[in-house]
Amino acid sequence: MDLYSGHINRLIEELSGLPGIGVKTAQRLAFHLINLPKERVEKFAHAIVDAREHVRYCSQCFTLTDKEICPICANPRRNQKVIMVVENARDLAAYEKTGKYDGVYHVLHGAISPLLGIGPGDIKLKELMVRLQGDVEEVIIATNSSLEGETTAMYISKLIKPTGIKVTRIASGVPVGGDLEYIDEVTLLRALEGRTEL
Repeated sequence: MDLYSGHINRLIEELSGLPGIGVKTAQRLAFHLINLPKERVEKFAHAIVDAREHVRYCSQCFTLTDKEICPICANPRRNQKVIMVVENARDLAAYEKTGKYDGVYHVLHGAISPLLGIGPGDIKLKELMVRLQGDVEEVIIATNSSLEGETTAMYISKLIKPTGIKVTRIASGVPVGGDLEYIDEVTLLRALEGRTEL
């Protein structure tokens, strides 16, 4: 039995199709949007349509931007000789929040996953190799520490090492505030191997 009219049901259905949005959250969002002034709803709808029409990949690093080159790649103060390889634009944003990295990025848009049918040709690896023909000193591999992320990191490392470019992997280990007794062995081993002098 439908509780709401067709328009409300359609809005709830569309909202619940978004990642991380269940039916209850979709209902709350739908009622919130319906109760907004018409001008705010139109502004919101135009922002979605404009973003979909104008946002594309940066021609250098493949993050999302509405320009040919993203602000990070276009920034002359960024070290173009150091490239951090990340799986997606959200990972790039996480590193940018630290304010400590001054190099540039390369967004793969995925990770190698034979189980899901994602091979090296399905992510932006060819584009990375083209970038490495320029003046690059170091590639920092910052893929997730999942099986797919590790597979991707190893594959990239094997591709790049013959070029003579330095390849590094981000350290991973014990999170701040984490209790050692609850942390898996692989993470503990990584923390031990990535230790630094105090």
